[in-house]
Amino acid sequence: MTRLIAVTNQKGGSGKTTSAVNLAAALAESKHPVLLVDLDAQASASTWLGVKDGGRGLLDLLTEGGKLIDLVRQTNAPGVDLIPSSSWLVGVEKALAGEVAAETILRGHLAGLPTQWKYILLDCPPALSLLTVNALAAAREVLVTVEAHVMALQGLARLIQTVGVIRERLNPELEITGILPCRVDARTRHAQDVVEELRTRFGKLVFKTGIRENVRLAECPSFGQPITQYAPDSHGAEDYRALAREIIAQERP
Repeated sequence: MTRLIAVTNQKGGSGKTTSAVNLAAALAESKHPVLLVDLDAQASASTWLGVKDGGRGLLDLLTEGGKLIDLVRQTNAPGVDLIPSSSWLVGVEKALAGEVAAETILRGHLAGLPTQWKYILLDCPPALSLLTVNALAAAREVLVTVEAHVMALQGLARLIQTVGVIRERLNPELEITGILPCRVDARTRHAQDVVEELRTRFGKLVFKTGIRENVRLAECPSFGQPITQYAPDSHGAEDYRALAREIIAQERP
């Protein structure tokens, strides 16, 4: 069965796109084919994986209909396919204003995809936009990225509330698959305290894996490669492989 996971945080700089791209690559490296759907109008994931301009495709699909499978592109990461985004998605809120059941349009399109991918990851916009609501209404799981900074904890509480509202009103199957501490600087007491606070508040929802601050992670988008290709022996690659193993292990009875 395909696992449909929304990767989200309402705050920018939380490691959301970094995690979506590198987790996709690490899962694919473990022989699990992945489809990454870029729902962010900044199109960072698309550019990172070698698709320079996704054009109007996703916008037209959401507003006029069509087949989602027609938008799938191969990427420069083995085993990872992509539905690209572009700056055209900025106009989706206005285009769908007044549309009946606008919050669930994406769900219908995703339901029509073939089952060739083990994982479908949705890279959400860094805001509680209509696209984010569509992703949460369509997904079965939410992976929440959190920067290891005390100010991020307040935003996390709001996001958990949002997930609860979406579950109640639009998607009763939605569950949090895990909270991922990102940009963890092990040299500072502050980052360690934040991770400890996360584990105290949310217990087993917090992944055992934390993504350490790593210069190679910051560099790899410029080279159009996930960390598993760009610096396969780095801490960043090690962390995302560990995260992939945790996610795969969740499927065991």
